[in-house]
Amino acid sequence: MKHLLPLRYIDVIARSGSIRKAADSLAITSTALNRRILAMEEELGVPIFERLPRGVRLSAAGEILIHHVRNQLSDMERVKSQISDLTGERRGHVSIACSQALLPFFLPNQIAQYRHAHPAVTFEVLVRDRAAAEQALVDMSADLALVFEPLRLMDFQVLQRVRQPVHALMRPNHPLAQAGTLRLRDCLRYPVALPTSQYGVRHLLELAVQRSSLTLQPVVESDSFEFLRSHALEEDILAFQIPIGLPIGTEGSGMVSRPLDVRDVPPGVLYFGQLRGRILPVAVSRFATQVLETLTHRFETD
Repeated sequence: MKHLLPLRYIDVIARSGSIRKAADSLAITSTALNRRILAMEEELGVPIFERLPRGVRLSAAGEILIHHVRNQLSDMERVKSQISDLTGERRGHVSIACSQALLPFFLPNQIAQYRHAHPAVTFEVLVRDRAAAEQALVDMSADLALVFEPLRLMDFQVLQRVRQPVHALMRPNHPLAQAGTLRLRDCLRYPVALPTSQYGVRHLLELAVQRSSLTLQPVVESDSFEFLRSHALEEDILAFQIPIGLPIGTEGSGMVSRPLDVRDVPPGVLYFGQLRGRILPVAVSRFATQVLETLTHRFETD
């Protein structure tokens, strides 16, 4: 829609932090884009962006304006999606902010399943853990969020809560591989690899050791769960993950997964939700319904 182009220009510049980078993605010259922004700033009577030595950032007025801009763009996407539904051809775009655990298996499966039925719908997946996931909903860079142990829920409308016990991952020949449920003290007798402190799994483990005389002394730390999972197989040490981040039939992957005793580490909670009060576009709403059904079928929900 041509009348929304100025709003899209502002949104893209705000996200990229650079007029030059925004111009490249919008396929126009940076000079032309800058002229359009200057014209809008003159019309408003205030600068929308602060010009910095390297890039730009929203001014105080721009911070106010960007919420209106993103609401308008979101509303138009919702209307276009509804119109497409009338013709029987569902189109639209779905943006999801999620914890790392959703990346390897769960979301690829869900997106592939949805696009098999609706190939005209496009997707964007953003890695946003804990506090960052809710912020992605607020600034409308994401329509939906799937986040493990979020820090706050002020603007988060919860669609589903899913209990996720922490599992230890190991080689099939590890001394603990034959156990059913593991005590944390037994795990910590062996070398462990842990995620860094900003992640929910690490948070739950730290809470557990605070209630005991145990200590966490990882030999490897990383902000990548994929690395931790792979390294556990390479060095024969223990890593930790939640069930939604594991393939179905883990044993067939050369890896053994065993839950930690809930007396030591209570299950965490995976939250699925959207921005409070927002009316979702049709494609997003239908995808959310599919995810809800899968979560309810596969996991223990609140």
